[in-house]
Parts: sequence; C-alpha cells; structure tokens
Amino acid sequence: MNKCTGLIGLIGLILPLPAPAEPWDTFPDTWVATDSLGRILPGFDEAGPPRPDRTVAMFYFLWLGAHVNGGPYDISRILAKEPGAIQNKASPPWGPMHAPHHWGESIFGYYLTDDAGVLRKHAQMLSDAGVDAIVFDVTNQITYKPYYMALLKVFAEVKRDGSRPPQVAFLCPFGAPGKVVPELWRDLYGPGLYKDLWFCWDGKPLILADPALLADAAGNVQQNTPVALVPDHTLGQSFTAVQPFASVAGCLPTWTETGSAATLSLHRDGPKGERLASKRHEAVADNAWLGLELKTPLPAGTYYLELSAPSGKVGWWSHSGDVYPGGHAFADGVPVAGDRTIRIGYPEDETARIRRFFTFRKPQPDYFKGPTQPDMWSWLEVHPQHVFRNAKGEKEQMAVGVAQNAVGGRLGCLSEAGARGRGFHAGADDDTPDAVSRGLNFAEQWARALQEDPRLVFVTGWNEWIAGRFDEFNGVRLPVMFVDQFDPGHSRDIEPMKGGLGDAFYYQLVSSVRRYKGVRKPPPPCTRRTIRLEDGFAAWKDVEPEFRDDVGDPVRRDHPGWNNVARYVNATGRNDIVAARVAWDDRTVWFHVRTKDPLTPPSDPRWMRLFVDADADARTGWMGYDVVVNRAPPGPKTAVLERNAGNAYRWEKAAEVEYRVAGNELAVAVPRAALGIPDGPATIDFKWADNIRETGEWSDFTLNGDAAPNDRFNYRARLGAEGGR
Repeated sequence: MNKCTGLIGLIGLILPLPAPAEPWDTFPDTWVATDSLGRILPGFDEAGPPRPDRTVAMFYFLWLGAHVNGGPYDISRILAKEPGAIQNKASPPWGPMHAPHHWGESIFGYYLTDDAGVLRKHAQMLSDAGVDAIVFDVTNQITYKPYYMALLKVFAEVKRDGSRPPQVAFLCPFGAPGKVVPELWRDLYGPGLYKDLWFCWDGKPLILADPALLADAAGNVQQNTPVALVPDHTLGQSFTAVQPFASVAGCLPTWTETGSAATLSLHRDGPKGERLASKRHEAVADNAWLGLELKTPLPAGTYYLELSAPSGKVGWWSHSGDVYPGGHAFADGVPVAGDRTIRIGYPEDETARIRRFFTFRKPQPDYFKGPTQPDMWSWLEVHPQHVFRNAKGEKEQMAVGVAQNAVGGRLGCLSEAGARGRGFHAGADDDTPDAVSRGLNFAEQWARALQEDPRLVFVTGWNEWIAGRFDEFNGVRLPVMFVDQFDPGHSRDIEPMKGGLGDAFYYQLVSSVRRYKGVRKPPPPCTRRTIRLEDGFAAWKDVEPEFRDDVGDPVRRDHPGWNNVARYVNATGRNDIVAARVAWDDRTVWFHVRTKDPLTPPSDPRWMRLFVDADADARTGWMGYDVVVNRAPPGPKTAVLERNAGNAYRWEKAAEVEYRVAGNELAVAVPRAALGIPDGPATIDFKWADNIRETGEWSDFTLNGDAAPNDRFNYRARLGAEGGR
C-alpha cells in the first residue's frame, strides 16, 4: 500500500485513540472459498505471488441517510408486485419525483451509512478482498462529513485491533471542485485527523479533482444585466464563504461615466446583521471589481455585501437568473430574483498549501472519451476501457465497472432498454439465465484490466444502492426513469444483497483482485503430533500453522434504518475467535481454537461449532461441510459429531468426540474415520463459528455471532506434505 511522506508528518494533530495493537495479519489471500455458482477462488498456483506494486480502489458511497425522502421505496419489490408500474408514473408504489429509490435490499437491510456495525463489516470484507482504498463519492457538492467521520472512527478502531482496513480518498465534483476540496481540507486533512487512514499516491494524499479549477476566489462572475443604484436605495448580495476569506468584491458598472462613487459594506448573515467592514470607493472605473480587503480573514459562514450612497452613475453587474447557489440578490434589503456578481477572495497561502499537499488526478466523467491529458483517472467506462497514463507515460490507472448507464454511444439510464447491465458483454445484452449472476459485464471489464495491467484499478462500486426517480434524462423522456441503479440486473453494487444475487459479486471481486495482485503461498502442512487432551493446552504452542481471524469482529449492532422503518439490533456477538490450529496422526485429527477472552460456558446455545469439509469439495455437504461438531449441546467432556444428510442443512448424529475447554482455549479430538478421511496425506477445509442462528443460509456466517474465517471463506489444512492441492 502507498504511504504518505513529507508534508504529512509536519501538518496537523493526531486524533487521540488507544494505542494500536500489533498488526494481526489474518492471511485472507490464503483462505479458500467456493461461491454460490460453484466458482472456486484462485490460489497461488493460478494467481501467482503477491505484486506489491498493484493497487485496488473501490468506489464507496456515503449518502445512505443524507437524502431520505420517505421509503424505502424498493424498485425490485415494486416491480415484482406491479410489473406495469415502470410505465405508469402515477402508480401508487412509487415514491415522490426525485426521491431516492433502492434497487434492492442489502444483506444488512436498508441501513444508514453511519451504522457502526455495518461499517466494521465493510472494513473487514473489503480488506479480505484485497481492496487497498475506498474512494468516497462527493461529486454532488456534498462532502457528507458526519458519515465519513463515522466511518473513519470505526476504521480507526479496526486498525487499532490490528487489522488492515482500506484507506480513504475522495472523488470531487468533475467541473467545480472549488467548494468541496477546501471543505475537505478544513475538516479533515488540514487538522490532520485520521492520518494513517489517508490513501496516498506518489507520496501524498490522493484527491481526484482538477487542480486547475481550484481558484483563489469563489463566487459569481455571470452577468447579463447592469443594475443602477439609485440615491437613498441599496443593492445587495448574500453569499456563503466555505472557508476563511480575506476579501469580497462586486463588479460595478458606471456606463462609461467618470467620477462616480459608492460605499460597500459587509454584514454578518444578512442586511440587518452586524456590520463588519465598510469602504467608500471614489472615482470608480467602469466595470471595475471593487470591494473590501480584510485585515484579518473572516471565518466560513453566511454574509451580506451591500452597495449604497451612490454619487454619479454607478451600479452592480447582475444576472437575471439564479446562477449562484450560495446566496441571493437584494434590493433595499429585500430578496429579489437573480444574483449579483461577487468574488470571495481566499488567502492565497491556503490554496497554495492545498495544491502542494495533495497528489491530484483530474477525474474524467465521460464513459467513452478516455484521457485527454496525462494524470487523469477514470471512474467508469464502457468496454474496452482506456488506459490512463501519468506524466511519466506509465500505465497508471483503469476503471472496472459492474455495469454502465450507457445506451449505445450516449450517457443514459440503467432503466432504459439497451443499457449495459450486469449481463452485458461482447457488445450486447446476454439474456441467458445466468448471465447476470455470473457478472459477464464485470468479468469482461476485469479481463481488459488484467490484459493492460495498470498500477491501479478503480472498481465501481460497493454500496450505492439508491437512485432518484426521474421522467426525463439526457433528452430521453419516459414515464419512470432511474439513472445509476434500477434492478438486480441493472445495478452496479458489489456489496451482497438479500436474496437475488446474494454474495456472488463479492467473490467474483475477490477472484479478480487475486489474479491482479497475486496471493501468498498457502500455509505449510499442519504439524503431525499426537495430542493428549487431558494434558492441557501446552502442546499446542508450537503447532503450525496458526490460522487467524480478526480481533473485535463478533457481531454487535444497534442502529436505526432508512426512514426509521426498522431498528437493526443484533447482539449475537459473543466469543471473539482469534486463532485456530490443527494437529494430526494416523488415527485422529485435533482441532484447537483460541478466543480473545475466556470462553462462555459450553451450555450456552449455539456454542463454538466446528464445520469441516472433509473432502475439500464444496459439491458435497451443506456449503461443502460434511460434518459439524457441537450443533447438539455438548456434555462435560464429549461433543456430538453429526454428518450432513442430502447436502441440505440437515444433520444426523454419527459419533461422540472428546473435547476439553479451559480459559480461552478449546480443543476437539476427531477420529479420522468419523471425518471419513483415510490414512495418509489429506486436505480438509474447516471453519469455527459461535452463536450463528442456524438459518441454513450462507449469510448466517456474515450476519451473526463470529465466524473464523469470515463469511463463506474456509481455512485449508493439509495433513501431510502431499495433502495440498
């Protein structure tokens, strides 16, 4: 991962947090998994060794909660109930025009972005997938500060616990970053908050913004009407300064007359607010920018500039339309239509510091054009995507998207016929039954990126989930339109969904990232050793390898959902599993597990279950698991081993096995015969799970208790040197 150097060590304050733990590498790139479609994750033989000079960034959305307008209005549910609703804008299920509509439901429900339980899981899932950075979408002129600060707080806690969450960067407005970049500087980067979570590129924090559009001044220069100032009257303009400012001015016409004069005054908030500065301007030149230079910069906020006391002919250049969203035109202290010219001057040294502080990459909004200059990055393109090169001519960056709201050669809506949905590839929409779930569009884009092999791949995206409802977009008018998201087949989120696509796109992401970045070699064969359970746990200390799980990840959640339709409460997190080991001899396989704190009593419901895929083949058993230990309540020294029946979530008692527990350690002795593995070398996959809900669904390992390893992943144990494959 890129590290920041130079300026960052000299700027800002470090946010007080408890001392970080030693890094706790769980080696997720060595875990194995088979997804719901039977696709096996590539390992070392297929992906090759790690390539530390390759980076993956994920587009991430902060807006779930900031734009609630009723709902949740779930497009998939609406169309399932009323298929014709897409042709009827008055259909009762639709929310109001422009209101956000969900394309489906996340596995975590209709959550809000500041839900700490979800954020912790995001940090874990993205890290396990090999994602190095998440790039926040702030392209709509809103930074979502409360939400990114909530995320950074959780990610800092994850890092404190020894894990490696993704670092963060921002994609700013394509054509007008002058508001957002200073806000991010003022709120996050300037104070030096969460510095170890900043994603850096070429030694500095990365920001996707055009540095040429960062001016030392802001405001409104648009004009189509010179408004004359009449004696005993006033003209004014309110404005919003997004950062401390040092001057403010307006453009004053005199209709070529000379010798005109007027007074400019600055007030706080509005016409009746405190007067902060005033200056009489004599001999005003026609169309000159005149104003107030402040001895000390004033803080960000809302202000009012007023022109009064004219002498000769003088006025204020204005625009008849509402062209400046930061304020309003006034006449005699009363708001009127339009806006007046106004220029807010920021201290040059602050803009200069911003330019020096960041590594800038100009974002290309267009899906078709490709780069128009060096040091540009894309966020989404149609296939075949372009390579974006840096000033050195290196292949620096490419975009990979799940789907694209492109119709033919134009920007369109994902709800339009012909849009490039999840099944689109080879220039056409594929209508075969599994084209969507297999992610053929995503696969085609990844294949292009793997072929070109740039330094960084930008993936769109993780968790957008919502789109506003329209009836017209880019010259096309239809009864109901959704631009960036629509339904399971025409959406571009990778975060697992409830039902439907499930977690298929997550594991497709993991597979592609592994092929791009490489993986570490699998763990060595497990130690051959006969363990006597009655002798305690000392014999386990040098058993290798150690299979690790994240610290601090048992599920604990309590947060309102979208529009308060539900409160998501889950307190199933109990025993925090941190490591496991396996030892073996010709007759027995011993499984050992360690938790962060002392284990709860074995009498607790759903206590410390061991799932074993004895043939390392996901086609047999439930999710591949052929046996489970502890599904039935254990006795004082023996536990029940059950064998899977019919590859469903059904189990039949097969044997009783010995176990011992003390403090934070548990060990189970399982005869090889009970596992169904013969003498000699063998390969088994296994997982520990505490307090899952027994839903019989893959999501149980994600949503409840603690699973080691996480989600659908398994540890692979090789019994003997010939046991791997």
